[in-house]
Order: sequence, then structure tokens, then C-alpha cells
Amino acid sequence: MDLVKDIGFWVMILGTVFIAVWIPIVILSQKKVHPSALFTLFFAELWERFSFYGMRALLVLYMTDKLFTQMLEGTADARAYGIYAAYGALVYAMPVLGGLIADKFVGFRKAIIFGGVLMALGHFTLGLEGAIFEGNMPVFFLSLGLIIVGNGYFKPNISSFLGTFYEKDDIRKDGAFSIFYMGVNIGAFLAPLWCGYLAEHENFGYHYGFGLAGIGMVVGIIVFLMNIKIFGDKGLPPNPKVNTTKYLALSILLVPLAVILMTYNNSVGYILYAVIVLVLGYILYYSFELIKQGNKVEGQRLWVVVILFFFHALFWGLFEQAGSSLMLFADRYIERYGVAAQQFAALNAFYIILLAPVFSWMWIKLRKAKKEPNTPMKFVLGLVQLALGYAILVMGAKIFGVNGNLVPLVFLFLMYLFHTTGELSLSPVGLSMVTKLADEKIVGFVMGAWFLSISFAHEIAGILAKLTATPEGQVSNMTTFTDMYWTWGVLVVLGASVILIFLVPTLRKWMHGIH
Repeated sequence: MDLVKDIGFWVMILGTVFIAVWIPIVILSQKKVHPSALFTLFFAELWERFSFYGMRALLVLYMTDKLFTQMLEGTADARAYGIYAAYGALVYAMPVLGGLIADKFVGFRKAIIFGGVLMALGHFTLGLEGAIFEGNMPVFFLSLGLIIVGNGYFKPNISSFLGTFYEKDDIRKDGAFSIFYMGVNIGAFLAPLWCGYLAEHENFGYHYGFGLAGIGMVVGIIVFLMNIKIFGDKGLPPNPKVNTTKYLALSILLVPLAVILMTYNNSVGYILYAVIVLVLGYILYYSFELIKQGNKVEGQRLWVVVILFFFHALFWGLFEQAGSSLMLFADRYIERYGVAAQQFAALNAFYIILLAPVFSWMWIKLRKAKKEPNTPMKFVLGLVQLALGYAILVMGAKIFGVNGNLVPLVFLFLMYLFHTTGELSLSPVGLSMVTKLADEKIVGFVMGAWFLSISFAHEIAGILAKLTATPEGQVSNMTTFTDMYWTWGVLVVLGASVILIFLVPTLRKWMHGIH
């Protein structure tokens, strides 16, 4: 392939150069404001997200292009959506257990390292499946199982660990999580560019993309271990006498459980609903116990987390179409100019890299001026912008995507822009909110529960994505995509925003001064 004419290659190179320039600027501008632990966790999370989003960008297209080629298009789409939804649901359900075990037994440090090792193994196994065992579903599901369990240990605990370096209502905290979130998205930006390029390149293939994702995870582990001394006495096991190795070793048994659930992915939803009831039920029970003990403030703060759980899930259920139906929409109906569809998955992260420092600065300035929206109102802003993004994409499809024409790329760019500003209004402040509102004895568990809302969102996302799959025997149709985006992405989301606006005064009261 002629590299001069290879647009995807130059997109990858220019994106990498941009990051190489941007990271030093961000670190130097924030170095005196935040503790050095933030920047170590920033880099560790960057490489973990590189591995995770590198694989995520490839997964649905890999299944439809390689694993299910014998199926009719609509059937293959629905099968891929089902597996992707179950995978996403389990990825974000497992942090409930990983957060609990870290809180009670192993501490944040060991949980993060153990999770990273499992994820690296999962990515490398996925690469081997693509290279040697292509089409071998047990190996494919084993790879996903390792990533699911590893993510359960890594994801909630690195966020909770960061929170320990700040006081409960530290004015820098939202800014710190916005910077941390930018590290997440640097990894999420680079991964689709590199992994997506390798997957689509005629001289490489999907297994190179999966393997590169595994290398990214190994780099993340190394960064964490090389800087472990700067953490001082934070993140250690709560009880030094506990045999932490035993708990980590027993966790390996969760991998075959995840494999079974992936194989029979239709059952995941029912199990997830039961887990949600149990987890939220326990948080409510804990909150009422706090109130009985005379701690009304801490108890009511947990109620805010429970209510925003559902609005958070709705946001991500529509947002996470990016990894499923929107990936196929971009592949089939967007004028891509020779760029791999997977590489467009980097758009969301690209916008976050540019805008996260702006949002971090904006929240601090607004707070000093006493004009900053409270957390529930930020959720409203996030939902409205999500709906606006879908409205723009549907408008572009209705106007230009007729008579077999492709939709101009600008509408995809604009949709991701508004989805990103919505995400920045809602997601990093949500993480910060949990560390502020949760009682310190169960902060890891509540953080896990918060990620469970994203697990619930993936279940919702799978149900919605299947609405875009054409009936068996019919050719893929753009209208099935745009109808779902308009009904759910615009009308339902705007309706939820109105409901939340009416709840804002009550939620603000229950937060008891936490902004």
C-alpha cells in the first residue's frame, strides 16, 4: 500500500504527534496544582484504556467480518450486538465485586496490578485467537472473560485510589478527575487509530490490533509499578494480616463464570437486574442504618447516588451505541474517504483531550464566581447534549442519505462533538461525586455500584442496537438506524432531562452542601 495515499496511516501518525505535544503541555500546566500521584495514575489509566478501547473498536466489526460470516447480515448484526452488550454489561458489573474485595481485603494497589495482568492476558489471548484459532468461540470467550475480570479489579479501584489523595470537598477534586479523565481518553484516542489501522491493513489484520492492545496494558502495569513509592502508605490492604493472595487466586474462578455467561448471553440481562436490585438495595439499607445512627447527612447523600444511577445508565445506554450500532452505521452509511470505520471511534476521545482542560478550568472559575451548576444539573446538561448529537446525525441522514447516497462525514463529527460535551458535563463529575457522597467505609463498593450503572447501560445499549438490525433475509437499511436514534436518542432522552430538572432541588438538598 502506498503510504503517501494511505489516509488512515497519516491520521494515525498525526494523532500520535498531537498527543506527544499535548501531554507535556497538560502536565506542566497542572503540575503545581495537584499531587504527583495524579500523574502516575493518569499514565497507568492511559495505557489501560489504550488496551480496552483498542479491543473495543475492533470487537463488533471483527465478529461481523470474521466470526459470523456464514450468517445473513441482519442475523450476524444481532448476534454481534448481543455478545457486545453482554460483554459490556459484565465488564462494568464486575467492578462491584472488585471494589468490594479491594475495600475489605486486598487494597487498591494489589487490585489494580492484578486486574492489569488479567487484562493483558486477555488481549494477548484474543490476538492468538485471531492469528491461530480464528473462529474458535471458546478461545474468543476465554479472552473476553479474562478482560472482564481484570477490568473488574482495575477500573473502580484506580478511580477510588485517586480520590484518597484529596480531601472530601477539595476544590481541586473535580479538576483532578477531569485531568484523569483526559488520561483515559488519550488512551481511548490512540487505540482506535493504531489498532483500527492494523486491523484493516491488508498486510496485518485483526490479531495485530488485539495484540497491540495487550502491549498497551503491559505498559500501564509497568508505569504503575515504577512509581509505586510515591503513593506512601495509601492503597495498602486494610488489614495486613489478611492473606490477599488467597482472594486474588480465588478470583480466577470468575473467568469461567464470565465465559459461560458470554456463551449464553441472553441470560446476562436477568442476572444483571437481580444484581442491581441487590446492590442498590444494600446501599439504601446502609443509608437508612446511617440515619438510624444519627448520621442523616451521610445517609441522604447516598440517596442521590441511587437516583442518579438511572439517569447515568440512560445516558450511557445511548452513548455506548458508539461501539455497536454506530460502528456499523459509520462503516456502511458514512462517507469515510478511505479511513477505517474503527478509526472514527477516536473522535470522542479527541474532543475530550481538547476540551477536558477547558471544562476543568470552567468548573473552577464558575465555582469561584458561585455560578457553577450543581452535579444533578450537570447531568441534565449532559443528557440534553446527547439528544442534540443524535438529532444532528438523524437530520444529516434524512437530508443527504437518500437514494443510496452516503451521509457527509461532518454530521458524524458534530454528533460526536455534542456527545463528548455531554459526557464531560456528566461523567467525570459523576466519578468525583461518588468519592464525595459515599461514606468512606464503602466508597469502593459504591464506586463499583456506579460502574454497575454503566453495566446496566450496556444491557440497554444491546436491546436498542438490536432494533437497528434488519429482519432475516433483508438488506441492511439506514432507516432502521435513524428511527431508533430519533425515538430513543432524542425523544426519550429529552423526556428524562425534563424529569431530572424537577428532581434537582430535592437532590441538591440531600447533598447537604457537597457541590
